[in-house]
Amino acid sequence: MSNLSKLIGKQLKLIRKHQGLTQQQVADHIANANDKEGFNKSRVSKIESGKENITLSTLELMMNALNVTPFELFNFQKYQNSTDFESKKLMIEAHRWLLMERPINEVKYIINTTNDFINTIEQKNNDSQS
Repeated sequence: MSNLSKLIGKQLKLIRKHQGLTQQQVADHIANANDKEGFNKSRVSKIESGKENITLSTLELMMNALNVTPFELFNFQKYQNSTDFESKKLMIEAHRWLLMERPINEVKYIINTTNDFINTIEQKNNDSQS
């Protein structure tokens, strides 16, 4: 199978696990919601492992069963390490509330400083890759 099939399959599996669903639950949802009796756990497994090339309509069935948008499906960083993602989300939310208490000029200063910091890191990464 193609690398893209494997990548999409891996992403579907990560999303399914992140949602606490089993392959059987996904297969049952697809079968029940779409009158697809032949859709079973084995097929979900083949899709997730990249062993089955899926059509766009089958991909859409999987996305509907997992309740994800195309943007979420192809956001490969989000589910790669969901623990890190949740930790980042909590830290950002905590800082958001801290910033809401500050005057606008301080918030602008923090945003500008953060942007400068990120640009510096990206530049160093680009220089080291050259």
